[in-house]
Amino acid sequence: MKKIASINDLSGIGRCSLTVSLPIISALKVQCCPFPTAILSSQTGYREFSFLDLTNEMNTYKNVWKNLNLDLDFIYSGFLGSKNQIKIVSDFIDENENALVLVDPILGDNLMIYPVFDNDMCNKIKDLVKKSDITTPNLTEALILTNKELKTLDLKENEILEIAKEISELGPNKVVITGIVKKNKIMNLGYDKKTKNHFFTCNTYNNKSYSGTGDIFSSILSGMIVRGFDFEYCVNTASNFISKVVDYTSKFDIDRNDGIMFELFLDELTKI
Repeated sequence: MKKIASINDLSGIGRCSLTVSLPIISALKVQCCPFPTAILSSQTGYREFSFLDLTNEMNTYKNVWKNLNLDLDFIYSGFLGSKNQIKIVSDFIDENENALVLVDPILGDNLMIYPVFDNDMCNKIKDLVKKSDITTPNLTEALILTNKELKTLDLKENEILEIAKEISELGPNKVVITGIVKKNKIMNLGYDKKTKNHFFTCNTYNNKSYSGTGDIFSSILSGMIVRGFDFEYCVNTASNFISKVVDYTSKFDIDRNDGIMFELFLDELTKI
């Protein structure tokens, strides 16, 4: 059975990060090996949360795995909140050179860089992207990675493709730019540097936004790619799954921080 190291925080409440990676990757018949960066009582969108930073334990954690000769097939890196965490993950990637690597460069959204990041932190994340085989920035993050001005998300398809190509020149062979909103549609762009092929997924956009959908997207992509499925099929499957669950969740009056009700649809992933 394939093994994925999923590097992210763990929130007790709020469907995001490791809370979604564990069940989703498992449903895809892949062993999910959690590598926690922090433990939160509830994700940070809620009005109150506790936070236990595990940065000081991460080196010990990865060294124990190294001593146990853990044979990883895939590394999926999510949110990293400090330079120290980025350095540890960078070293971890170097120590597992046979593993495929997906870096979700969580830096910002809606033309805003998250407050925890400064220019130096952004550059450190960019250095991590250089070590990846696959990266999944949203459109704001794609602009950050290519040092473009954060002034508009209203870009033409050919402009977004050129940004994806520019990101691929940093290192990754495959780039997915997510969350491209065009009127009542939400799209993702996939680009494969080796084949030069690109494609857009397209789903209906109902103007609903929930926490953790990016984590679900990257988890599905990781679980399917490590099993050898076609890149375009993986991206379409992840996009369609999220669209379906967002549509269902939107019928209920729930806090956006709770995330989408993916548990009711896990059987669709177990069939893959």
